[in-house]
Amino acid sequence: MELKVNAALAMILSSLMLPAVALGALPFRPTISNKLVSPKKTPPGMVLIPGGEFSMGSEDPSTIEVCGGHEHMRDARPIHRVYVDAFWMDKTEVTNEQFRKFVQATGYKTIAEVAPTQAEFPTAPKENLVAGSTVFTPTPNAVPLNNMFRWWRYQQGADWKHPEGPQSNIAGRDNYPVVQIAYPDAEAYAKWAHKRLPTEAEWEFAARGGQSGMPYAWGSEFKPGDKWMANIYTGTFPVKDSAADGFAGIAPVAKYPPNSYGLYDMAGNVWEWCSDWYRADYYEQLEKSGATIFRNPKGPTTSWDPAEPNEKKRVQRGGSFLCTDQYCTRYMVGTRGKGDEKTAANHLGFRCVQSLEP
Repeated sequence: MELKVNAALAMILSSLMLPAVALGALPFRPTISNKLVSPKKTPPGMVLIPGGEFSMGSEDPSTIEVCGGHEHMRDARPIHRVYVDAFWMDKTEVTNEQFRKFVQATGYKTIAEVAPTQAEFPTAPKENLVAGSTVFTPTPNAVPLNNMFRWWRYQQGADWKHPEGPQSNIAGRDNYPVVQIAYPDAEAYAKWAHKRLPTEAEWEFAARGGQSGMPYAWGSEFKPGDKWMANIYTGTFPVKDSAADGFAGIAPVAKYPPNSYGLYDMAGNVWEWCSDWYRADYYEQLEKSGATIFRNPKGPTTSWDPAEPNEKKRVQRGGSFLCTDQYCTRYMVGTRGKGDEKTAANHLGFRCVQSLEP
């Protein structure tokens, strides 16, 4: 009986010409975009995302033909139907120039610029309570990829103005994404700009650009026509980025083709904060609710990462210039990232959205 059921399901999927998925998962179905008349006034630097109904999540990359499909991405399943209202979204990640204007107008200090307190870290030696942030550091030789602390370090004096530490700066990098941004920093900027951070569902709808079931924000091929479509890590990770894609490390915004909605860098370059708490089992919770479609979901009410259950994490999307088919393939559009909301890094930034006026 089970074989007959499996065969019947395979025939149905084939007749619909949809990507095959694991049994028990909802297959990708076409995106149904809202029909909108574009408002007369477009906010500067933003594009209209029509919203609508789409299939959210990711297949198991290890079962399909994708570049570096060795991660199972279990937290991105089951695939489920979601509806989001129309909204505006920044064309690019927030840049150093834009963030500087915010700081100049408000005097804001990012979390990386303020020394942590003994109350926050009661067991930490006093000499370790210094302002700074996490920085990627290439290793001199190839290393096993099972311990990220081999290439990450806490660097005193690292912040958005000094992304790699006190010896670095952002001179001449006005059009680069601002990095070393923790979640409260991104939220503060968004509020000042009369915007907000996207929900995870909004982010994925926008990244897909109206397509359904594609592994990348631009389509099904990793390098269509042998052309690089995103800034990722090429070469040998974490030893040397060969810059085969045009850049060793971070790139200016909008150096690669936009997706169908006119959004740049929805894969690679820098991770982007979303407003949702991260839970590894969130999609499973949605499935258990029995609903067939979820309207404007805002994520779970609590955070839970089984690897670090005591940390409060938010969703991050899009991957970064450190993503590679050797280690992290989360530049794939339906996959999920996460991070402690008070932690920043030199590959972490954001972009904003704005709701349409009623």
